[in-house]
Amino acid sequence: MPSPQSWSTSSASQSPPSHLHRTRFPDVPSIPPPLEEPRIYPGRGTPLNPFVVDWHLNDPEDPYNWSNLRRWFITVQLASTTFAVSFGSSAYSGGLRGVTRDLHVSDEAAILGISLYVLGFALGPLIFAPLSEMFGRRIVFLVTLSLHAIFQLQGAVCNNLATLLTCRLLTGVFGSSPLTNAGAVVSDIWNFRERGLASAIYSTVPFLGPVLGPVVGGFVAENPRLGWHFNFWLMFILAGIALVLGFFITPETYAPVLLRWRAQKLHKMSVGTIYYTTSYDHNQSKSFLQIMRKNLSRPFVFVVTEPIVLLFAIYISIMYGTLYALFSAFPIVFQQHKGFSPGQSGLAFLGIGLGIGLGTASQSFQNRIYWRQMEKSETGRAPPEARLHVAMMGSVLAPVGLWWFAWTSTPNVHWIVPILAGVPFGAGVAQILQSLTTYLMDTYNVYFASATAATVVVRSFCGAAFPLFSPAMFDALGDQWAMSVFAILSTVCIPIPIFFLKYGWWIRSKSVVAYKDTDSEPQPISATVIATRAVEIETFQLDTVPEKETETPTDETAGFTQSPYHRPSVEKEETSMEIPMRHSLVPRDKE
Repeated sequence: MPSPQSWSTSSASQSPPSHLHRTRFPDVPSIPPPLEEPRIYPGRGTPLNPFVVDWHLNDPEDPYNWSNLRRWFITVQLASTTFAVSFGSSAYSGGLRGVTRDLHVSDEAAILGISLYVLGFALGPLIFAPLSEMFGRRIVFLVTLSLHAIFQLQGAVCNNLATLLTCRLLTGVFGSSPLTNAGAVVSDIWNFRERGLASAIYSTVPFLGPVLGPVVGGFVAENPRLGWHFNFWLMFILAGIALVLGFFITPETYAPVLLRWRAQKLHKMSVGTIYYTTSYDHNQSKSFLQIMRKNLSRPFVFVVTEPIVLLFAIYISIMYGTLYALFSAFPIVFQQHKGFSPGQSGLAFLGIGLGIGLGTASQSFQNRIYWRQMEKSETGRAPPEARLHVAMMGSVLAPVGLWWFAWTSTPNVHWIVPILAGVPFGAGVAQILQSLTTYLMDTYNVYFASATAATVVVRSFCGAAFPLFSPAMFDALGDQWAMSVFAILSTVCIPIPIFFLKYGWWIRSKSVVAYKDTDSEPQPISATVIATRAVEIETFQLDTVPEKETETPTDETAGFTQSPYHRPSVEKEETSMEIPMRHSLVPRDKE
């Protein structure tokens, strides 16, 4: 078997290997046009053994290789969309008095508007996260956000409780898509070294939106010219702006979908005679029903079979549920006990907002820790556990803030003291969510949407339930002991980041889909081989139908090139042959 290097020194008239012969077409030139860029894929191009398309080194279509400016535009747009959706979950709470007065309903019925919205966050990801992994992020994002905006508009003009609650549920269902898919896009476009700050911004916004919602919603509802209906108009405007920005800024980013488009384009260029698949779809089921069943069931499977997802979901749910329980606690503490108006009571959430900002700023220290471990790693990639150092700090700060608030919320204590208690709580929540989110990104890679969907579902159920039983719990136990229950739950969770920092590598090693420390990074093919193949392909002629393989690949060409960053790839087959496929079967005068 001659080496690829020896091909470049052979005569131009030498007959090419038989596997490179193609059927002659009447309007196809015998010599293909020069290659724009040689592409090397494993396989034979047959229906049973198609060429396997994957990313190449420095591939401009790989989202990891897009410019920093473009990726930051996408990240900021996604963060603004997530803010618009999460803001709507709590802005409604500022107008609860107006809802009970104008619709003649009880306080409990009005609070259902909060719970049903967050319940929608639990239902939507079960469908939209798997669909984004099947059809792509962009189409799911645009369709669901459009429906979210439509139902916000319906809520702005409704005048009965049934319509109001229905709109709140449906806006939550369709608004849940950005909560899961935005994080998946961050994972799509930022590699493991760069994604620290981007994921911190994304993961902070779902908590920052609910904090600022009562501040704005309270003052809007107090204004007699606006009223509680205008909160829905405001949410509709925010959703509309996010939709327009998403349409023009955010492209498709999911690697399997982009590679499928490339494979389909190459198949079309070959006039249907050469078959392609992707490294994600190779040897996978082609049945639409089987694919749907597999994708839709994946979040449930992750909760049951992945201890990482289950424990993280429980931890995040406690933090998330506690935050929404404060929507019931703050009116009691600041309106009933301290005489605040609804708008002033909303300002009390600014303490939590300040803490969230400080927690986000601490992510820069986490990034430095991660980069130092990368430099020490033999593979150039730090383990996901390197993301958890700030989470250990946050696991302590969050219960400190809750204990502080619990026992300083009495009427005889100055109002600034319980507000300041929100600073360590907000910082701890931000640090926990940021670290756990990046840990899931590093661990589950392309399945991050399903992994985060599982956590969003569990946390949203808690966020929906906590506001319903919190008022009764505060009445029965009193402010101090009711908040102490949440503080105890948060305190019990302190060991979780420590446990995963020490044993996370072992848990990942037992998983089927999680990243393992033993996973090797794909090695790019040498530039010499690529250049040699580029010269050789220009001498190939399309003469006869291929009969059988006459060449066997050498060890040097047994792999195929990818992005230097880790992505799942197909197992190499001993019988595969790699050839550059950036030639065209279209005559030059028709290109």
